[in-house]
Amino acid sequence: MSDAHVVVIGGGIAGLAAAAFLSGAAGGPARARVTLVEASARVGGKLYGGEVGGVRVDLGAESMLARRPEAVELARAVGLGGELEPPTTAKAAIWTRGALRPLPGGQVMGVPGDLDALAASGVLTAEGLERVRHEGVTEVGEDVAIGRYVADRLGREVVDRLVEPLLGGVYAGHADEISLRAAVPQLLPIARGGGSLVKGVHELASRPTVVGTPVFQGLRGGLGTLPEAVAAACVKAGVDLRTGTSVDELRRTPEGWRVVTGGGEVLAADAVVLAVPAPAAARLLRADVPAAAAELDAVEYAGMALVTLAFRRADLPEPPKGSGFLVPPVDGRQIKASTFSSNKWGWLERSAPDAFLLRTSLGRYREDEALDLPDEELVARSLADLGEAIGLTARPYDTAVSRFRAGLPQYPVGHLDRVARVRAAVAEAGGLALCGAAYEGVGIPACIASAATAVAAIDKLLTPATGEGSTERTMGA
Repeated sequence: MSDAHVVVIGGGIAGLAAAAFLSGAAGGPARARVTLVEASARVGGKLYGGEVGGVRVDLGAESMLARRPEAVELARAVGLGGELEPPTTAKAAIWTRGALRPLPGGQVMGVPGDLDALAASGVLTAEGLERVRHEGVTEVGEDVAIGRYVADRLGREVVDRLVEPLLGGVYAGHADEISLRAAVPQLLPIARGGGSLVKGVHELASRPTVVGTPVFQGLRGGLGTLPEAVAAACVKAGVDLRTGTSVDELRRTPEGWRVVTGGGEVLAADAVVLAVPAPAAARLLRADVPAAAAELDAVEYAGMALVTLAFRRADLPEPPKGSGFLVPPVDGRQIKASTFSSNKWGWLERSAPDAFLLRTSLGRYREDEALDLPDEELVARSLADLGEAIGLTARPYDTAVSRFRAGLPQYPVGHLDRVARVRAAVAEAGGLALCGAAYEGVGIPACIASAATAVAAIDKLLTPATGEGSTERTMGA
């Protein structure tokens, strides 16, 4: 173990993962003495759970992408391997054109690869389907907005009724502004290849590594158990984990970095990992890394609210079917999605057989007025839309509202170039690295991967005797 002291600022899943990799809590060698400081009273960020109607549920993110290994491997490394569980059902729908219609299979982020499934779904009009069959031709350079590219190739209806609701679930953003290169990079080679987009998506969705494997994984007891388990493993490995500890100042010193907490304590660090949202990172970097701060100031965020509703099954003549539905913004509804949690997660149905839990989401980029509404109004708007969508007339016996102001960073065209400029400026400062959702991915696996990248970036400092560090090979997760 190195004698170096690393301060990790931010206790979301990225900061926790960085602390775990540095301390050996996720397997592999302990690389440094670690202090993690988190401004709020708890760790986990957008991953946390609570009770609604006497039932333990997720009040933030509820699933993690399973086709990337980082999150699943971290869960296993901190003792949650036996708690991993895929969704019981993945049959989602689109609430559009006045009806619930099946989400067509063979698509990638709403871009269709199976025209028969698309036609059978009824999501598009006859005119919209005919437009898809006559693909346009569009040249793609370094980057392009997903919505504008797909509209040129396959028509506006595909964007409005498929791409928008799927992207909205991930970024709470607008397809005409989100970068194809940053958000759906697997489509970029297809776009640049000049051939059929539909055929390229079909081939992508038909790969053996994709077919038959679950897209998502959850955890029994909820995904909120992941940060709790990582934090516990970190403390066991010797991490000094402090919640309720803000950071007022971060300054370069001849020996490393000086971290000044809100309480006036000064922490001397050989290296610092900044695992906070872009605005907070910009504030802390303004004095010593102004070029990075200026770029981070330009990163914009979307806010959203989650409404969790608990019903008694006895009050539901017939519980809704499937895992839930997405809502295209073009249809003008209040909610943008609903998840039928008790259907989606077998562990939840087993733990609360007499209850039915579902949740809705509201709010998008530049449309976060919902966050300022009272809880009762958000519940009322959710119930009104659920009544129209699935005929729900029962009243919940308990509710909960979670608000995430500036919760989801936006990835406009050119985002990855901005990230590269930020990383270059930070690298020049030395002994400093960044990780989190603002950089190369908003999903849980991407945030954990960014933590591994951050640890690798300061690995030479931590292991000077070996020269070339190998954090990514030895981190154990």
